[in-house]
Order: sequence, then C-alpha cells, then structure tokens
Amino acid sequence: MAVLNFDLISGWTYHDWVYYSVIGLVLLTVIITLQAIYNIFFHPLRDYPGPLLNRISPLPWALTLPTGSAPRKAHLLHEKYGPIVRLSPNHVSYTDVRAWKDIYGHRTGSTSFKSENPKTPIFYNAFGTDVPTILNADRDEHGRLRKALSNGFSDKSMREQEPIIARYVSLLIERLHGESKTGKEVNINQWFDWTTFDIIADLVFAESFGCLEFSRSHPFVQAVVSTVKQGSLMLSLSYLGFRHVTGKLLAFVGTNQLLHLRRLMSAKLKHRLTVKHDRFDLIDGLIKRHHQGTLDLEHLSANCGLVVAAGSETTASLLTGVTYLLLTNPDKMEKLKQEVRSTFASADEITMTSVNRLSYMLACLNEGLRMYPPAVSNLPRQVHEGGEVIAGKFVPEKTIVECQMYAMNYSSTNWHNADTFEPERFLHKFDTEGNYPESKDDPNEDVFEALQAFNVGPRNCIGRNLAYVEMRLVLARIIYDFDLALAERSKGWLENLKVYTIWQRVPLYIHLTPVNRGELCRGW
Repeated sequence: MAVLNFDLISGWTYHDWVYYSVIGLVLLTVIITLQAIYNIFFHPLRDYPGPLLNRISPLPWALTLPTGSAPRKAHLLHEKYGPIVRLSPNHVSYTDVRAWKDIYGHRTGSTSFKSENPKTPIFYNAFGTDVPTILNADRDEHGRLRKALSNGFSDKSMREQEPIIARYVSLLIERLHGESKTGKEVNINQWFDWTTFDIIADLVFAESFGCLEFSRSHPFVQAVVSTVKQGSLMLSLSYLGFRHVTGKLLAFVGTNQLLHLRRLMSAKLKHRLTVKHDRFDLIDGLIKRHHQGTLDLEHLSANCGLVVAAGSETTASLLTGVTYLLLTNPDKMEKLKQEVRSTFASADEITMTSVNRLSYMLACLNEGLRMYPPAVSNLPRQVHEGGEVIAGKFVPEKTIVECQMYAMNYSSTNWHNADTFEPERFLHKFDTEGNYPESKDDPNEDVFEALQAFNVGPRNCIGRNLAYVEMRLVLARIIYDFDLALAERSKGWLENLKVYTIWQRVPLYIHLTPVNRGELCRGW
C-alpha cells in the first residue's frame, strides 16, 4: 500500500508548489478534454440528440435535481430535440410511448428469456442505505414483497376497507365545515395531507396519526417531506458518482432524514406487532413474513415506511393539484358541480361504487393525473446485459433510460393543447380502473397510452386501487358539500412549484362556502 510522504511535501518550495500545481491542472484539463471528445464523437450514444454540455458531462443534469427544475427542464429539452433526448453522457430520456413497455414492461413471448432492465442504484439507493424495499429490491425479492402485499391492496380488500376510508372522509368534511364558519382562508393542501396520512396509518397500524382529530401534523408526516427534499440532494451527489459516500456524509452531519423516518416507523411498528386484532390490514403479509423469520424488523420497517409514504403523499398531492386546476378553470368546475350534485340526493349515497357513475369527475381526475402527475420525478432503469431495443432504436447495456412522466404528459406530440386543462379529452376514454384505450392512427387523437400515472409492468404501483378509492371519494364529497374559490395569494400555485423527487407543495389557500341545499333545489 502506497504511503504519502508528508516529509517530502513539507520540503517543497513555493516554486515546487507552483510547478506541480500547473502539472496537475494540465493533466486534469487533458483528461477532461479527452473525456469530452470521447463522449461527443466515440461514445455508443453519440448519435442521440441533446445539449452539447449534457452530452459531455453529467453535471448539467445533476444540477437540475437539487434545484427542483428537472421535470420541466426535461420537457423543454424534449420539445426542442424530440422524443429521445440524451440528458447526460450515459442517460437517455423518452417521450415516445413505445418506451413504456420497452423499458418497464413484462417480458413475454419472444422477450420472456430476457431479464428486466434493473433499477439503477444511482437513483434508488441515493441515501447509501442498502435496505431492499419493494421500491428498489432485485427482481426475486421484489416478487416476494409484492406477493406479501398484493392481497392488502386488491380491489376486494379496498371494498372491505371502505368503511374505514369513508369514516376519515366524513371527518374531513366535518372539520372543513368547522373551518368554513371562521370565514378564514383554508389551506386545503394541509387537510388533504392529514386525511390521506390518517387513512393509510389506520390501514397499516390499525390506528391513525390523529391528524384530523387534533388538526395538526404528526412527526411522521413532517419526516416524509424532509426525507424527500434531502433525497434530491443525495440523488444529485449519487448521480455524479458519490453514491457510496452519501450515507457516510449524512451520518457525519447527523441529519439522515431517511434513518429518522425509519426510527419513527420502527416505534410505530413495535406497537403494531404487540396488538392483536381480527381486522385484515395492508401489511398482514409482511408481518407474516416477519413472524416466519424471513423479514427482519429493519426490512419490515423500511417497507412499511414506504407503504405509508407512497400511500398518502401522492394521493394528497393529486387532490391538491386537481383542486387547483378546477379552481383556475371555472367552467370545468361548474360542470363537475352539476354532475355531482344532480347525481346524489344525500352524502350517504356517495360510495366507492356509486362515484364510478361520475364520468366527468373521472375525466377531471385523469386530466389531473396528466397535468399534475403525483409521481412526477424520473423512473430510471439501467439497460440489462446485452442491450435493449427501445422505441425502435438499440441502446447498449448499462445505459440509464427512463420515461420522463412530466415531459411525456406535456408532449405536444402526444397531446393536443397539452398545456390546457381539458377533462373532456378523457370522457368515455378510460374505464373505471383507469385503463386506457388503444390509440388509433388518427393524427387528431391524443395518444392516451402516454398517460401511465401508476407506471407499467411488474413493478407498477401496487397502491393504485387505494389511490383511486381515496381520490374519488374525497373529491366527490368536497364538491357535494362546498363551493370553492381560489384565494388571491395562491394564484400561480402550480406554476411556481418545484420538484424534489415529488412535488414540493406549498399551501393552497381557498375559500370554502357550504352548499345551501334549499337554494340548490330551487335553482334546479
């Protein structure tokens, strides 16, 4: 092992320092220049379009991550360079809808022998904590974890859990009626957060976080937000090649929000493991594995933390986003009000089955998922050994590839009037499970396959059924009970949001006015 001779260095003169510094700078310049020449002219991705600096170095794209500008930047690049863009020397982004299945899809038929395109540790283990979860586990472990969770998130399970979900939705409405009496502006973003976190906590731990009951955030809710924002900085460092030091760096400064989140989860789990109840909940399959000795407490905690965070934050985010989009498009809001209030004679009629009759509301939610995708960040994979044909073009192994969801949803190639909130485009296009129709070869038709808010393939979002139930019940009850108006200080809310893996939401202030059902009946 070589040992640095400090005695030799200490004997250097001023001229020695200058000489060796110049030599070092020259060598560094030569290395950077040669790397740039290779990346531009000789790299396997040399023919892929993209900005010159991005093709030379990963730094330009890495800087978009901690600044919260990555999705919008990717969209601008795709509009300029087309459906395939080289974001960095070894990183390609797609808005061509064929890429969804090519990158993330099931391996069937002639492709069944191929391995999946694995998730790259650069993105899925940016904190440097090698605890496999359903988000980042390898193919085999992911299959085991998903199997353990699948019954809890099935459509049958959601129907069994409906009374629990409905109870919290009713509590939300009760609290909002109380807020409306004060005459003050209401931060609806906060109330959606409290509702979805209480629901997921009850479904996982058989007790809520008490957010709605006490009208305050739980430390776990705050920890999720802090973890996500810190993750963007760690992701940027990981992207630049420092993945193996991010965990050590956080441990050194003592602010690893992910570990703090998992400690909170462990405390909650230990209580859950001591409580016996007859009710089936979302993590029964994971707990069974824990009792069998195939899933230790650390791994159980990590996976449960992910279930709670993903099963709450994204739904609250979508509800906030679609509320803003409706409030900034009064004609669409008016159509939705008429549909909801003419369909139901009382709030008791609003159930997870009956809301499926609200075709315009379902269209509003689908358009909300398009314009404000809750899982807005990138979903990168690494091309498997031997390479892969993606969107009709061969991509060499170990290339980072992804469908940029925001860019996909705003692509002028995929959507007409992509920047406009038009729920009508989805009327009678999607079924109640959100499945899209096959687009025809009609140049005037939107490319509906572009919208994959819950991803595709064997790793698609397992919480899709829960998300649909919550967002439909909450929105229907809100519209049934209240007239809403956007507060002046929340104008431009969506346009000013940054993205740190997920939307970094700020308060959305609205005015709430309870519906006068007597006047409503006279008006209709």
